[in-house]
Amino acid sequence: MFSKARFQAGMEVHAEFVRRSLRRLGVPENLADDARQQVFAIYVRKIGLVHAGAERAFLFSTSSHVAAHIRRALARRRELFGEAVQEVADPAPRPDQLVEQRQARALLDKALDALPADLRAVFVLFELEDLSAPEIAKLTGLPTGTVASRLHRARKIFHKAARRLRE
Repeated sequence: MFSKARFQAGMEVHAEFVRRSLRRLGVPENLADDARQQVFAIYVRKIGLVHAGAERAFLFSTSSHVAAHIRRALARRRELFGEAVQEVADPAPRPDQLVEQRQARALLDKALDALPADLRAVFVLFELEDLSAPEIAKLTGLPTGTVASRLHRARKIFHKAARRLRE
């Protein structure tokens, strides 16, 4: 059953978490807001099926699926046109600090792109969202040992990719 108050509370509490998760799961900056709307459109349709207290897990799972769909669509577009799809740059001038942040973000995105989706989700939740392994296990439905082993493998791949990018 739909509850407008519950939906609005979920939006207020989790909107930024969903956007960060989408970005960290590979959604380009220029598509992040649209992707967040897709996640909350699914949430509003299925809110009656989401148990109280499990909203964050549902939203992360949905974000993961939406991000995967967007990455597949972008890959198909690259295949069709034979060229890389590039983000549209904002024509407004930016301060030096924002330029540096954008460059650092691009390097982070490239390093995260080296991770398979299952490892990437665990890595993002642990390293970037500061969740504990038991919290990640509850959120993703994985055993805690699986979370730990995926995190270990993801760190190795991430560090190798980061080293390669720095060189």
